[in-house]
Amino acid sequence: METKRRQGFRWALQQKGSVVPVVFKQVLLCGLFGFFISSVHNLRNLGFSLSVPLWAGVIPTIVIALLLAIRTQTAYERFLEGRKSWGNLTNTVRNQARQVWVAVREIEPADRAKKLETIRLLVAFVVATKLHLRGETVNSELEYLLSTERCLELKNLTNPPLQISFWIGNYFQEQYSRKSINSTQLAAMHKLLDRMVNNLGACERVIKTPVPLADALHLRELVLIYCFSLPFQMVGAFFWLTGPIVALISFALLGLEEINREMENPFGYDDNDLPLDLNCDIMLHNIEDLISQELSPDHWELTSVN
Repeated sequence: METKRRQGFRWALQQKGSVVPVVFKQVLLCGLFGFFISSVHNLRNLGFSLSVPLWAGVIPTIVIALLLAIRTQTAYERFLEGRKSWGNLTNTVRNQARQVWVAVREIEPADRAKKLETIRLLVAFVVATKLHLRGETVNSELEYLLSTERCLELKNLTNPPLQISFWIGNYFQEQYSRKSINSTQLAAMHKLLDRMVNNLGACERVIKTPVPLADALHLRELVLIYCFSLPFQMVGAFFWLTGPIVALISFALLGLEEINREMENPFGYDDNDLPLDLNCDIMLHNIEDLISQELSPDHWELTSVN
């Protein structure tokens, strides 16, 4: 029990994934400003008071709290939509790979290589989606999964995942014309392919409809104004403790606002974003495990086309 408590304490103080390094300078500035106001307020020869009643900050506090609550809800909804869309994409790709590996009949020896190529195209679709969402071009991750010609073709396109989906769809049509799959299997595979493209569009919607910049800037400005007004409300009651208290409240507000900013784009490189690189690696290992499974000799008889 004691070990778990210590681990929990260290976990609470870790810097990775924390917004402390981001907001530290702003929090420190607010705390120093509070110390400065308390120092000026406690000068005995000061002819006027810097203190305002605590109740004067009730309405601004309520307004800031409501604005932050709305911003938090919006950011969480965007993060949740991105997480669901990405999760649906990976699950659909796994199902599609299973369908191709099990259902597509191998008539000639060369069909195995074509099937493996298409299954790796499914992984390439996920990797290309990750790069597309991050605004990156084709790199070595895709070069491992695609031929040199196809990689060069993707470099000249604005939406590489969509082109990969065309290649996969063409493979399905080709196998249907060769009677390697029947019409029911073709329809099922195209349905899964449609889901892949739909999930791609859902992820793009999160990226391409950001929170308006004016809205984000306005809230940040209001939070900063509120934090710098706190010393005048607290100096009359807390005196020399005004600086630390202002720093603590500023840390809570500015930290929450920064967390919301990070959650708006769940596909980036922030510590709190979705682990897309890890998910792509796991997907690749899953597909490699799948194609390492040998099908039974009578499999094609059981799944023969009509």
